[in-house]
Amino acid sequence: MISEAQSSSERSQVRYGTTVIPFAIERGRRVKTVSIAVDRYGVLVRAPAETALDRLDEIVRGKARWITERLRRFRELSPSPSAREFVSGETFLYFGRQARLVVIPAEKPFTQRARLTSGKLTVPVAANLGSRERAAAVRKQLVAWYRGKAAERLPERVEPWRARLGLAPAEILIRSQEKRWASCDGQGILRFNWRIIQAPVSLIDYVVAHELVHLLHRHHTPDFWAALGRLLPDYEERRDALRRIGERLVW
Repeated sequence: MISEAQSSSERSQVRYGTTVIPFAIERGRRVKTVSIAVDRYGVLVRAPAETALDRLDEIVRGKARWITERLRRFRELSPSPSAREFVSGETFLYFGRQARLVVIPAEKPFTQRARLTSGKLTVPVAANLGSRERAAAVRKQLVAWYRGKAAERLPERVEPWRARLGLAPAEILIRSQEKRWASCDGQGILRFNWRIIQAPVSLIDYVVAHELVHLLHRHHTPDFWAALGRLLPDYEERRDALRRIGERLVW
């Protein structure tokens, strides 16, 4: 499972004065020393597989002043994206490329659909709607369009990685998950958040490869990360890039 905010399932927290610092933990056989990464989404600790949790808590507590200062600076310098208004001129991403939204009056309501042409994402809606209703109608059309594209394109991205592993998922489903980019259950069913189709293909492939490896290893064990590393040697860079842009993809 890949969360929108964090790809690690092991977590802990420490207290620094009145501040609680939660952090995610990623362990790996290839990791030789403990390192701490901080961005606007939180704190990630990478550690050797055998490092005790108490020791990680101690290390984070020792860096607490630096961590809280970094978090404060990220939040000041990188404010959250503005709320979407779903009006002409806004830009949306598709496979990492920007498309400009163009809202037009629908000549035949309920029969016209959103379409992408020459970098313009055109959405027809009824002309007699108020601003709030209009925004809701535009968003509904966009979600339907993105879900349709995700259902069409994500299985295409699964195929080459599936072939490299020599296995296949039982089914591929498109969902609107609140906290995850994707998941893999015990029956081998892959579920992808339609929003991931906005990301560049390299990051989509990271999500796809990550979930396919879960067909071999259910949990984020050292064996899982080793298998993912063999399949996708630069997965750490891709994962970090997804964390940086992830908030832009949620609307």
